[in-house]
Amino acid sequence: MAFEQIQALVFDVFGTVVDYRSSIIREGLQLNQAKNWQVDWGKFSDSWRGKYQPYMNKVRTGELEWTNLDSLHRMSLEEVLQEFGVSGLSETEKDDLSRVWHRLSPWPDAVEGLTRLKSRYVIATLSNGNVALLTNMAKFGKLPWDCILSAELFKAYKPDAQAYLGAAQLLGLRPAQVMLVAAHQDDLRAAQKQGLKAAFVPRPLEFGPDKKFDLTPDKSFDIVASDFLDLADQLGV
Repeated sequence: MAFEQIQALVFDVFGTVVDYRSSIIREGLQLNQAKNWQVDWGKFSDSWRGKYQPYMNKVRTGELEWTNLDSLHRMSLEEVLQEFGVSGLSETEKDDLSRVWHRLSPWPDAVEGLTRLKSRYVIATLSNGNVALLTNMAKFGKLPWDCILSAELFKAYKPDAQAYLGAAQLLGLRPAQVMLVAAHQDDLRAAQKQGLKAAFVPRPLEFGPDKKFDLTPDKSFDIVASDFLDLADQLGV
């Protein structure tokens, strides 16, 4: 298809732009050394990430009033610490561990690819992460966003329609002028339902090297790219 109408690319972040699992493992291993622990941080990360959707569902269903992702991460961390029998952390240390999500490293292609894409398009986050989290992550990882768009701005977690439509509205664009870039096909399909274009960039290592899952792309996606550099190539940047 022709992409002349596309003016902005909005990006899912966790797993698509940044490698959260390896980043959590990296900081966790530092804690193991400092505290003389034997925590399996790969499994810890998997459990913590596994609570991501359930905790957002508590907001979606009204069980919790609007709560940003930093607060949800902090709440779910308490559960994971109990699951793994981790004790002895002060509240300050727990808060710092919870903010590991602010310090996630980009995938190797991310910064270069985003920089190329930025030369032609407005590039922005469209993440369930809150604004402070995404801003600090961008600073940490040198991510060259033009702006930070977050579910927090709309008080609606993806895949709520308002997250996608609100992003287009804030950018002053029609939905068809905006393309979501994501490693998660359900996110892309939800965006397509609201009129956005869809670029699938699978991240086979998101859940670790031993996790196998079907990456066969939905045929409805406008672009399927191996990474952000390939995406830039396909968009002629």
